[in-house]
Amino acid sequence: MIRLRPYKSSDSELIAKWVSSEDAFLKWGGLLFGNFPINAEIIDKKYREKNGDCTEPDNFYPWMALDDEDRVIGHFIMRYIGGDKRVLRFGWVVVDDTIRGKGYGSEMLRTGLKFAFEVFGAEVVTIGVYENNDLAHNCYKKIGFIDKEVVEKDPFNVIEMEYRKETYK
Repeated sequence: MIRLRPYKSSDSELIAKWVSSEDAFLKWGGLLFGNFPINAEIIDKKYREKNGDCTEPDNFYPWMALDDEDRVIGHFIMRYIGGDKRVLRFGWVVVDDTIRGKGYGSEMLRTGLKFAFEVFGAEVVTIGVYENNDLAHNCYKKIGFIDKEVVEKDPFNVIEMEYRKETYK
C-alpha cells in the first residue's frame, strides 16, 4: 500500500536523481524549472521559496509516496486551478526510475485521487501529459483519467486529462 507524506527539502535530491536524463527532465515538465540539468537546490527553491510558482498562498502541495517498507518511491504535486477549490491539478509526477513499470505510479496516483476527493473535496482532478510520453499517458488512462483535449505547446503538445469525482470508486 502506498502512503503519502508532505515533501521535505531533503527530498529534492531524490527528485533530481529521478529526472537526471534530459528526456526524463523534459517529460517531467522540467522546462518550468529552467534548463537541463536540474539539481536539488533548484527544485527546493521552486517549492519552498516560490510556492511552486502558485500566486495563491495556500495552493501548492508537493507529496512524496512511500511503499510498505517506508522507501520513498515517487513524487507529485497538487494545486488548485485559479483558486477554484473544486478543481485540483496533479503535476510533476515522477517515480523512482529503478522501479518504473511495476505499478507504483498508478498506485501513487490512486492514493492521490483518494486524498483529492475525500480530503480536499475536489470535484475534478486534472493532469497534463506530453504527447510523446506514452508510458505516463497509459498509466493515467489505466487509473481512470480520460483525454479531454490536446493543447499545442512548446516543446511538445500536451494531452489534457481529467478524472471526475462521480467516477471515483
